[in-house]
Amino acid sequence: MQALQNAYDARAKKLNKIEQTKQLKSPSEAYEKLQYYAKEGYGSIPDEDKKYFLKCFGIYDRPATPERFMLKLRTSGGFLTADQVKVIGACAKEFGQDYIDLTTRQQCELRYLRIEDLPTVIKRLEEVGLDGYQTGVDNIRSIMIDPLDAEAFDNVLPSHKIVLKLQEMFLYKEEWISTLPRKFNTAISGSYSNRCNVFCHDISFALAQKDGIYGFNMYLGGKVGVVGKNADIFLKDEEEVLEAFGATIDIFKEYGFRDNRNKNRLHFLIESVGVGEFTRAIRKKAHREFATAGVTMTQIDFNEPDQGRVQLRDGSFAVHVVVPSGVFTGSAMIEVAQLAQKYGNGNIRLDMEQSLFIMGINDVASLLEERFFETYKSVNTPYLNHLIACAGTEHCPFGVIENKNDAINMAKYLDEKVPLSSGRLRMYWSACVKGCGIHGLADIGFEGCKAKIDGKTVDGVNIFMGGKLISEGQEGHTVIKSAPLIYAKYYIESIMIEYKKQRKKNENFEAYNDRVLSQYSLANVGFVMKLNAYLRSKSIDAHLSFSEKANTGKNEEYELFEFARKFYYQLSKREAYSAYERFTNVIKHEKLEDIRSLVADIDENIALMLEAVLKPKEDKRAVVFSEIEKLIAL
Repeated sequence: MQALQNAYDARAKKLNKIEQTKQLKSPSEAYEKLQYYAKEGYGSIPDEDKKYFLKCFGIYDRPATPERFMLKLRTSGGFLTADQVKVIGACAKEFGQDYIDLTTRQQCELRYLRIEDLPTVIKRLEEVGLDGYQTGVDNIRSIMIDPLDAEAFDNVLPSHKIVLKLQEMFLYKEEWISTLPRKFNTAISGSYSNRCNVFCHDISFALAQKDGIYGFNMYLGGKVGVVGKNADIFLKDEEEVLEAFGATIDIFKEYGFRDNRNKNRLHFLIESVGVGEFTRAIRKKAHREFATAGVTMTQIDFNEPDQGRVQLRDGSFAVHVVVPSGVFTGSAMIEVAQLAQKYGNGNIRLDMEQSLFIMGINDVASLLEERFFETYKSVNTPYLNHLIACAGTEHCPFGVIENKNDAINMAKYLDEKVPLSSGRLRMYWSACVKGCGIHGLADIGFEGCKAKIDGKTVDGVNIFMGGKLISEGQEGHTVIKSAPLIYAKYYIESIMIEYKKQRKKNENFEAYNDRVLSQYSLANVGFVMKLNAYLRSKSIDAHLSFSEKANTGKNEEYELFEFARKFYYQLSKREAYSAYERFTNVIKHEKLEDIRSLVADIDENIALMLEAVLKPKEDKRAVVFSEIEKLIAL
């Protein structure tokens, strides 16, 4: 523990403003005054309650919608009954402009609530076992789980009961309300499929096997943009999971940093002492010599939502309801509840992709004939089946772009321009760098930013590729920075054209990326996406394709040379070089004026671009894609 103490002491010289605010009162004091605030009105609420203390109970003052609150509900693992769903829907209809957001943490949020109505809404929800306790700020947040836990064929260790026991350790307990240095996210999955983004949490428990025994491998320090590190701990049963979890939150509460709020997550404490030192502390705190890690079993990539239904162990089906960007309504929630009771067992499960499953369906055909599925399909276009988008500027003060409609509009554009009948594509959108839309884990991710067009600031996105949910997860990387939003759809259209043309039968985008795009540098992929968009916009009969046998070693200078040589031939039907030993040592090349005369008639910008690459090295020819990108007006 000494290393943890030393790390804590090194950063204990000051407290951030939120820690100072916490010293003003207990969160419960603010919550107990809710009836008073409801009677006296919005102006009676102190700033510290609006900005912090009420958030401990899921009550968020939203500056983007003045004097209206958001209520975030704790839904343990996304498990809901029809009776609970009816009340959620009715509250949204009556008090929240019939609006509901489904979230990436298997929760739902009611918006546009007035302070006058909050006590009534909360009372109705509590009557069916729902509330917003500890769903915001520095608390142990809702625990994520496989939405098909205990039901799917690939679920080995049902875990929802473990979730409920984990919650008993902290939920509704004064000593755990707002006493952590920062928020603490948890996930547990006993399935071969990673349906709950299990690796990107402060603490994660993933299905594993060791010495013929199924249990959980433990991962630590994940967060948005960071996959958790393998803690080299194997937990063989429920008791050990509870002990390891308890030890971890105790350590974080005692030693977690409280100075720089941006660097106070568990990730930074582990980073300061090393994961080995931290796991030794867990074993010591738990008084248990946990076994070393087994083999993580999240190796299977299931495409169930793409078929719209999943057969369950009892022979019934879980029917998927696609909710693009999680934008739902109270009216639709009530319909879901009614359908769950009419056709199923009355259970609903929320998933991490802002959609849901209606459980226990025997007559799937009759269910899908209901008018509800004309709007919320069980199988939508591949561009909408796995679409995530966080709140954006309409509801979040941190949002840089609108986001939800941006995501939906791009999906619809792509469906029109490059229709796909099958295949999985995960497009995740975050409206800012906070990454609530988990864009880094997407096949294609979008992070809101500002961009420039002719010197004017416009909405934009950073575009990511290569995120993974299988194995131990993987964050994607930026392929295009600061793309103006109005152009981004054309860049994605470029890559979807290639995907549709080159993919194997029913190959999903993650597999296509591994097979083809991963052979190239990120700069190359991003540039070709832009160039092909430019060529289409100018009606130039040429395009660049990717090959699964690139043989360039991701050497950007060589990639650029090969690109220019092949592209010049495609345009002119002539080789730019009669001979060359190596891309860095040109022996003979076309005269620059010949390049210009052959290509300029096609496009002046293309001619300038090729000239910059093909001219002799001693003339300072371009060697990286960023040097020629500015020569074409993308």
